[in-house]
Amino acid sequence: MNQPRRLQVLQAIVEDYVRYREPVGSKALVERHRLGVSSATVRNDMAALEEEGLIAAPHTSSGRIPTDKGYRTFVNRIAAVKPLSGPERRAIQSLLDDAADIDDVMERTVRLLAQLTHQVAVVQYPHASGVTVRHVELVDLGAGQVLVVLIPTNGRVVQRVAPVPAPLDEDTLLELRARVLAATTGRTLTEVHDALELAAATAPPALAAVAETVSALAAGSTEHRMAMAGTANLARATGDFNLSIGPVLEALEEQVVMLRLLSEMEQDARGVAVRIGAPSAVDPLAEAAVVATGYGPQAQSKVGVVGPMRMDYPSTMAAVRAVARYLSRILGG
Repeated sequence: MNQPRRLQVLQAIVEDYVRYREPVGSKALVERHRLGVSSATVRNDMAALEEEGLIAAPHTSSGRIPTDKGYRTFVNRIAAVKPLSGPERRAIQSLLDDAADIDDVMERTVRLLAQLTHQVAVVQYPHASGVTVRHVELVDLGAGQVLVVLIPTNGRVVQRVAPVPAPLDEDTLLELRARVLAATTGRTLTEVHDALELAAATAPPALAAVAETVSALAAGSTEHRMAMAGTANLARATGDFNLSIGPVLEALEEQVVMLRLLSEMEQDARGVAVRIGAPSAVDPLAEAAVVATGYGPQAQSKVGVVGPMRMDYPSTMAAVRAVARYLSRILGG
């Protein structure tokens, strides 16, 4: 389909259906939009759009609603992602700049994005492939216990108590700290275990216990994780799903499914990726849309939203891209 007026009619149908959540008729289109043609002409255009599978009638003698193909055509014709307003940009910056650590950053990100888009917001934790150890701190707790604090370059501070064979004096603690730092600083999280195992072979017994704890913390920091917020928004959109929101909720809760989907999505020239529906009807997201983009080094990790296909795509795409840019800036990517 390449007729400009029919594309204009399709755009008007999508915009009105997203806004009013009701099937759209030709009379409403003529009244709300400056199409410059009669209702009869618009009806002909709508018949052509329906024949091409871009709109459909949910009930006999009703108006028309966009199909997933219609939404896709509409999204593909969005030439560029519009920038957010000044107040919106300042709100994002002020909220994310005050975050205390990576967990706080992730939590604030999804909460903010859910508020901006009125959808379910999801964010992958930064990929650990290029994450290295920035610092390791050891704190003597007495009674044969040492608090091990690992600070990787992705900002996610983790800690755990390590039991040691005997109480440590200050000199021994300083020596342990120096050996751990020498073995780990600048190494990737996946290299930490082997480096500490080698160092512990010629070190005091206490280092073995500390090394095991540091290795465990490093391994835990490489796990692929996801933060999510706004599931209540999905619950309020139950009318937009022909069947049930159950499969969508299950896909969100089963993080492996969402993480795989986000990893497979490739952003376009506008800096976003949009997935509308699914090829298979049994796909849990067959009636949903996902808008996502990458952030951080090489945009390896993704942030985005999940919601019904009846979505304000221009505003959602703008919000997702803006939040991703601030996230990259905060995390130094």
